[in-house]
Amino acid sequence: MCGIVGYVGRSEAAPILLDGLRRLEYRGYDSAGVAIVNGETIETRKCAGRIANLAKLMTERPPAGQYGISHTRWATHGKVTDENAHPHFDHSGKIALVHNGVIENYAALREQLVREVGHKFTSDTDTEVLAHLIGSIYEQLDGKDSKARLVNATRAALKQVIGTYGIALVHAHIKDFLVGARRGSPLVLGVGKDENFLASDVSAIVAHTRDAVYLNDFDIVAVSRDTFEISSVGGDTGSYQISRVEFGAEDVNRGEFPHYMLKEIFEQADSVRDAMRGRLNTEECTAKLGGLNMTAAQLRDVTRIVLTGCGTALHAALVGEYLIEQLASLPVEVEYASEFRHRNTPMSGNTLVFAISQSGETADTLGALRESRRKGYRTLGICNNVASTVARESDGGVYMHAGPEIGVAATKSFTSQLVILTLIGLLLGRMRHLSTSEGSLIIEALEALPGQIESVLKLSDHIRAIAKEYVSVNGILFFGRQFNFPIALEGALKMKEITYLFAEGHPSAELKHGIIALVRPDLPSVFIAPDDAVFSKNLNNIEQVKARKGPIIALTSGDGRKQLKGIANDIIEIPRAADVVTPVLTVIPLQLLAYHMAVELGLDVDKPRNLAKSVTVE
Repeated sequence: MCGIVGYVGRSEAAPILLDGLRRLEYRGYDSAGVAIVNGETIETRKCAGRIANLAKLMTERPPAGQYGISHTRWATHGKVTDENAHPHFDHSGKIALVHNGVIENYAALREQLVREVGHKFTSDTDTEVLAHLIGSIYEQLDGKDSKARLVNATRAALKQVIGTYGIALVHAHIKDFLVGARRGSPLVLGVGKDENFLASDVSAIVAHTRDAVYLNDFDIVAVSRDTFEISSVGGDTGSYQISRVEFGAEDVNRGEFPHYMLKEIFEQADSVRDAMRGRLNTEECTAKLGGLNMTAAQLRDVTRIVLTGCGTALHAALVGEYLIEQLASLPVEVEYASEFRHRNTPMSGNTLVFAISQSGETADTLGALRESRRKGYRTLGICNNVASTVARESDGGVYMHAGPEIGVAATKSFTSQLVILTLIGLLLGRMRHLSTSEGSLIIEALEALPGQIESVLKLSDHIRAIAKEYVSVNGILFFGRQFNFPIALEGALKMKEITYLFAEGHPSAELKHGIIALVRPDLPSVFIAPDDAVFSKNLNNIEQVKARKGPIIALTSGDGRKQLKGIANDIIEIPRAADVVTPVLTVIPLQLLAYHMAVELGLDVDKPRNLAKSVTVE
């Protein structure tokens, strides 16, 4: 969470920093600020609220200078106020710092600075404490090389820190120079011509350069206009590789769409196609996943699988549990990443763990990955960022190739995860009991998906009309069975995230075990009831809700429409598909329903309250 952008070069820094912040606003939008060095003075503009507020302030009082830092905040320590907005200064007012992460021992450090050197603080943040600590150490160090002193002061301060950080800082008296560091929060160095950049995410800087160095935990980078030097907090010289970013600035623009979320919903035919591109072996009726870095013998030895993630990724894992158990007859357990590393989960030596994260930087999922590897289990990643921490620290994995996802509410990453989990199930199944003909049918179903998704997307106007019918309700229930129970959970999550309505997802059969008490005329129920083996069971539950005057939105396929006519208030019909791929088709109408309801309610779809895209703090 939070977004950092730093720039040093020959251009005016203000427009570059502001543009970068706009591209990172999905990471946090409680407040924003910039600090730009002009001569030997740091010009600061910061305020609570959206980046538009900061842009207005900078228009009224334009800051000048060719290097500086900036930040968009998702609040952790301290209320959302102008005073708590970043950047923050040290005691001397010469060092400005922006920070993503949490300094867990900030209270003890603050007390120490107050007691020993009489520092006074103007904010409630942990970030200001870190700025004061670096400044205090800087003043105590000797040496004529002020750049080396600032790096060494940063290194010494970070050795005292407990917690996570991605930071960037400038000093008013050190010309054309930035310092950055990371531990647990992403930070990338953008390498340009006569200019260099720091950012939390490459999407902030791809308009200027597509050459990037993804910093590792405990890296410190010293950045000038035409040079940079990477070392570790421990003092060793850091190794690095300059990578070429796969996407450009055009890929992180909304284009003709009013919101990123809608754009990304409509990109799902392509993102699903890209998730399986080159991964289907039609001759052997199986999947090709070389990135797993496992031999066929090693895969056959797997006796149990654990899938772990958070939020939407966890819901994908729950679908994956049904998929892999059905296709490969392997026991699968799904673990909340936030719980996995804090409890003693019994696992055999032949357990294979998958950590699922769109960003590859989710703090809880990274913690689960590290705990799994610490205990000696082979741990693979499923992520969308090829240079992310999950990708680098796992033993192998599968990339989604979904392209940038800017909308805070995950959409295309979810369907890409479902496709990848289907491929994993197909691969493992074909190594066990799954027949050639069964494998061939699954491949046919996967290949048909992009076209079927395009058909579902044509329902957007119909779903918008349904959204208008229910825009005044106070909540919605979601129900599904088997593969589609996790889709009910995901549909409810999407509704909660962007409409702020009460929403719950449940297995359809649980209706009679207490949930039916909620049914009433002003609380609609969404039933995911494709024409499959459990359709009649779903129909029975729908009748129970109908008998109690509960409004029903039914999502169905095949002959389901005929049987639901006259029972459901509204019907959304999707193409008939094999059970294992149906969740990809059933979730998209629920994404659209949440989207259109949020728009009807006049809410900011891409910036839902209290949320940020990449959860890099615990």
